[in-house]
Amino acid sequence: MMIGGASVRRDDVGRFCLNDLHQAAGGTKRHQPSDWQRLKQTEELVAELANSGDSRVYPVHSVAGRYGGSYVVRELVYAYAMWISPSFSLQVIRAYDALAAGAPAPDPMQALTDPATLRALLLSYSEKAEILEARVQYQEPQVRALLRLTQADGAFNISTAAKMLQVQPRHLFAWLSEHGWIYRRAGSKNWLAYQTRVQQGVLVHKACVQRKEGEQERVHEQVLVTAKGLSRLAESIDRGHMTWAQADAATRMQLTPEVC
Repeated sequence: MMIGGASVRRDDVGRFCLNDLHQAAGGTKRHQPSDWQRLKQTEELVAELANSGDSRVYPVHSVAGRYGGSYVVRELVYAYAMWISPSFSLQVIRAYDALAAGAPAPDPMQALTDPATLRALLLSYSEKAEILEARVQYQEPQVRALLRLTQADGAFNISTAAKMLQVQPRHLFAWLSEHGWIYRRAGSKNWLAYQTRVQQGVLVHKACVQRKEGEQERVHEQVLVTAKGLSRLAESIDRGHMTWAQADAATRMQLTPEVC
């Protein structure tokens, strides 16, 4: 897809490169794809697409390396473009319409000046097949494990879930809060799950009794991560979307450990 003379790459399943879109929009720091991906509404849109779209194609896929980047489906391309500006959104819509209508291919001489295009042309079909086969063999055990986990019963408190995911509990608390999974009422130290996450089946509430010496027992709600939620978090870690730079934010929020 061509936008304003800039080429936007696509992966093997048709997702578009957000990094190329960023450059086509001017490449300013305030429009970085990573900032947009961390927004709560972006997370919710990705979750909705994952639940309602083609189960064979996840809405977002990250590719490491010099010529990598984040690849997203068409709906997320539109959402990212609108986040940048209405004018850029219009450019993207027209470019996609031209692509869908079978517009003439870009100038091959221009394509040959693009390092990413040259690299793709130099990869033979046999090399691509070998890469895909190796990727499938590597991911197959992980996919089977995640599938079994999604279909299992049970739920875990967030601290236990963090240990199972091999991350620090305070980082997981901070990430869940930042991405719209959990919240606190004003003046309360206890975490609660957003209703949308409960409806998605990734979080549940459990009545928990808190005992303090010299005080009466108190009952409060505790957030638990379901097997499905644990699977979703594991996928986020595997795709590299979950970063733990929120450690300082977690400290500022004075996260308290779960009491039961």
